[in-house]
Amino acid sequence: MSRTLLFACDLSAENRAAFGRAIRLANEEGARLDILHVLDPYLPRRVLRELEAAVVDDIQATMTDLREDYALPEPPHLIQIVTGAAFAEIIRESHEREADMIILGTHRKRGHPDLVSGTTLARVLRSAPCPVLTVCQPPTSEWRDILLPLDFSLACRRTLREALSRFPEARLELLHAWSIPGERELGSDSGFANWRDHQVARLRHQLQKDIDQLMEEFNQVPELELVLEQGEPLDVLMAHLLRQPPDLLALGNRSQCGRHSQITSRLLSELHCDIMLCRAW
Repeated sequence: MSRTLLFACDLSAENRAAFGRAIRLANEEGARLDILHVLDPYLPRRVLRELEAAVVDDIQATMTDLREDYALPEPPHLIQIVTGAAFAEIIRESHEREADMIILGTHRKRGHPDLVSGTTLARVLRSAPCPVLTVCQPPTSEWRDILLPLDFSLACRRTLREALSRFPEARLELLHAWSIPGERELGSDSGFANWRDHQVARLRHQLQKDIDQLMEEFNQVPELELVLEQGEPLDVLMAHLLRQPPDLLALGNRSQCGRHSQITSRLLSELHCDIMLCRAW
């Protein structure tokens, strides 16, 4: 069965990098690229007909420009124009097409987490049935270094499987944030320090065991590095992104209905790299 990538195109300048990456991924994965643009349903019918034709022409022209700029072959593709609420139509189309991934450009409301929650990107992330890729870097950049925050959640395990299957030649860094109860009160005590070090060693062993079990499912395994850092997950992740930005951040999406996790909201408002978010299912 052929793979399908769904690219939500809004014709903005911020969307151009995502369009180029979508073309590149479709070629690399041998997938069909379905390009979706959503129009305002409240426009007059005559205007909608004229606008639909203009949008199709603009999308085709943009694809030609991007292919020429980045020397990309033309992948099998389909352009569709629909009317409705953008986030709802993207979700509906991803279900109907059984899309393997949704690709979106970045939003314009950076640096304001409270404003991000109502964007199309944020709403799609809350309900997407497949991995969602948000792109801010040009498609010329290789995804050689991938960072994956690691915990024991089902969403994280799914994300690790996606990263391993999609990017077998990349270097994968698995980052786990740990915090031991009593560290603040007893951190200087030698007995507690020995116990803490023993617990961290046990944690590393358990994480490595889980990773090794997943490795058995794949014939080709990328270069892996397991990194354990002390602190709260959000603080550890943001510090790591500032210190050593990856080419791609692969993140388990544990957003609940109606709201984002704190980590997801912060990342969407302060994009440092391309991000792939995956649900547990």
